[in-house]
Amino acid sequence: MTVRDPPAATSPARSVRFCRGILAGYYPTLQDQSSNTPWTLVVYAKPSCTADQQVSTMAEEDYGSFVDWSQMGDLAKSSGPTKVDCKDLKEFKTMARQGYWAKNHKLRAQVYQQLIKDIPCRTVTPDAEVYRDIMGDAASRKPSSHFPLPEFVDGNAVPQYCLKPEAVASAHQIIGCVAGQFPDISHCPALPAVTALLLHFSLDEAQCFELISRMLACNEPGKRLLDQTFLAHESGCMTFGDLANKYCTSAHRMIVATARDVLEVYSDWQRWVLGDLPFSHTVRVLDIYLVEGYKVLFRVALALLKFYRKHKAEGGPAGPQQDSGKVKDDIQAFVKGIGSTVTPEKLLEKAFSIRMFSRKEITLLQVTNEKSLQQKGVAVKQTR
Repeated sequence: MTVRDPPAATSPARSVRFCRGILAGYYPTLQDQSSNTPWTLVVYAKPSCTADQQVSTMAEEDYGSFVDWSQMGDLAKSSGPTKVDCKDLKEFKTMARQGYWAKNHKLRAQVYQQLIKDIPCRTVTPDAEVYRDIMGDAASRKPSSHFPLPEFVDGNAVPQYCLKPEAVASAHQIIGCVAGQFPDISHCPALPAVTALLLHFSLDEAQCFELISRMLACNEPGKRLLDQTFLAHESGCMTFGDLANKYCTSAHRMIVATARDVLEVYSDWQRWVLGDLPFSHTVRVLDIYLVEGYKVLFRVALALLKFYRKHKAEGGPAGPQQDSGKVKDDIQAFVKGIGSTVTPEKLLEKAFSIRMFSRKEITLLQVTNEKSLQQKGVAVKQTR
């Protein structure tokens, strides 16, 4: 897999910014595309073997050693394109939204590897070798799910996501190692889900650790990949509430009418997407999230809220106001079972049909909400 550089006459720094802009979801003025600056991302995945040989070979060389292929359904049958040849950022975004690499597990893995590799990170970012030095040879030890998850995941378990039982144990060990290497993380509830997802597209634990580390160590100004503090997470919850009030008015009114504490219900918005959604839906979200950035999570969560409102409307009039925990549990159950009524394509179609939704608006809301929380002295989660 290679990224072709522009001709020597073109500024190398400009080329790097372009490539990095893909991951962060920041399309630098897009006016650069109207110039004559060539930009090409080329990714190759060698054609896989025959369908009968698919499962056994996948585990050996196609980033599938952690996957229980018997649970993967149609995703176990790798098909579709074996190459991504993209010369335009808008084209690349369209490819991600349309699921261009979604049917080829190896191609998807290689696209993810390249996107995360191109994240601008702080100078000292732990890599795969650091993990091997700390944890030793994975082949000589048996992972244990008894390896406790750090407190900063806020009680969120590692989702199964069609992984082998021992792969879930591997996720525990990766997250434990991350905790040791990133002592500044105080609140990152999405980490178990993201780790489980990236295990699907990693050759070993060490490579998965490196991918996670790069996402956490992103130092591009203004870029947001994973919340790492309670302040960032809580402001995100408040921002989701603001967006729901504006873009999902009917659904928001329903939540206000049925839950005693609306913010408590919305505190799970990110988990709906990264944790509760079935794997087939979440991995399609990841395709776009790694290209366009954090705002994709908001879009998908808003779409889920819209579908939930429709589901409740079909069940008759809303009942009296109830404990917020019961509403949270009801939404979680709906999201976990959404695969029976809503396809990944339908979910994404709903998410991207929301108009006048901008990254600038999200940033302004989050900055305002963070300031509000700081003024109230809210910086860490209070133990109840």
